[in-house]
Amino acid sequence: MSRYGELLKTPGVGRIMAAQLTARFPNGMTSLAVLLHIEQVTGSYGAAGLVLAATSVGQAIAGPVTSRWMGVWGMRRVLTVTTAICAAAIAAIALLPMVVAGYMVVGLIAGLSTPPVQSAVRTIYPKMVTSKQLTPLFSLDASLQELIWVLAPVVITVVATQVGTVQALLLVVAILIGGCAWFILSPEVGRVRIPRSRRRLGRVLMKPPVMLATVVGFLLIGACAAVEAGVVATFGHDGIEAGIVLALFAVGSLAGGLSFGHLPIGPWAMARRFAIVTIGMTLAMFSLDVWWMSGTLIIAGAGIAPAFAVLFAMTSVSVKFSETAEAYGWIGTGQLIGAAAGSAVAGFLIDGVGPEGAIAAAAGFAALGTILAIVFVRGFPDLRGRDSTPIPDTEPVQTIT
Repeated sequence: MSRYGELLKTPGVGRIMAAQLTARFPNGMTSLAVLLHIEQVTGSYGAAGLVLAATSVGQAIAGPVTSRWMGVWGMRRVLTVTTAICAAAIAAIALLPMVVAGYMVVGLIAGLSTPPVQSAVRTIYPKMVTSKQLTPLFSLDASLQELIWVLAPVVITVVATQVGTVQALLLVVAILIGGCAWFILSPEVGRVRIPRSRRRLGRVLMKPPVMLATVVGFLLIGACAAVEAGVVATFGHDGIEAGIVLALFAVGSLAGGLSFGHLPIGPWAMARRFAIVTIGMTLAMFSLDVWWMSGTLIIAGAGIAPAFAVLFAMTSVSVKFSETAEAYGWIGTGQLIGAAAGSAVAGFLIDGVGPEGAIAAAAGFAALGTILAIVFVRGFPDLRGRDSTPIPDTEPVQTIT
């Protein structure tokens, strides 16, 4: 904790971290808010799954593209335009009555315009701290990120079930606009200039660490999203039990990240941390009792933030600075698609077999992630004793002797 305290004393670190977390908070709210709203409007989790699938297609296209655009037009310009369009699209889903196809089109637009905040802040971090501080900074960020992916659904579930799904979506819009405005106006966003990448779009994804990080992030967030949908379906729209269970899930993740996320990162680190998630979610399948699910999801949560710490560090150390924004764009796309895919798969299983199907889907996502980390362990870099700064954008220069 003392190491994290020193990080937060570094000028600008606390401010930029708080701003980006606020700006990205809607990423953990939108999928579940749309799922609950469309299900309430249409009476079908399957229809809600189709809307989420359309949103995920937009996010898949936009993630690396808008991140790369920041090297061409600048971070502030790209972030401002995407924020305005995304906020308008989500507001339209909340306020305009449409058929399912109409919701899918607007969801696609919302996905295409998702602001690339994660790519921007991951690119800024190496310019704010020393090389020795970067890995602990990624660990702290991974821990606090769980406020997005785990705590945000708690907030949106409470609002949607106790107030209304329209109000829940409008809350997403308000936080999106306020958080992105705070981040865009931060001095660091104006000071850091992302170099224009000289490689074709998508080439950075061919690097094994980036590909692994993208797929692992997809599976990790997919597991979380499926659990969230299953918890809501288990305890219904009218009680507070779902919020309690998801809050304890968040506590487990935050505690795990702060306790273990700073440990040295070797090739087997991802497999060990993903295994904790798998064990907890597998145990959750055995009972839908509120206390059993709370306990097992605390266990599962303990592995989530430490796994993200590995993901961020392995990406940073494997790419050039000019490629970091696009690399994190692909990884962000994987996570956002995972959120939509996990919710969509869980939705169809809830319609078919009940909440148990959603919990089983979550365990399946987690198990696949663990297997992937074991099979491709050689693709994970050994960061023990190394810093996590990106590779400098330098080239050899021929000299005449």
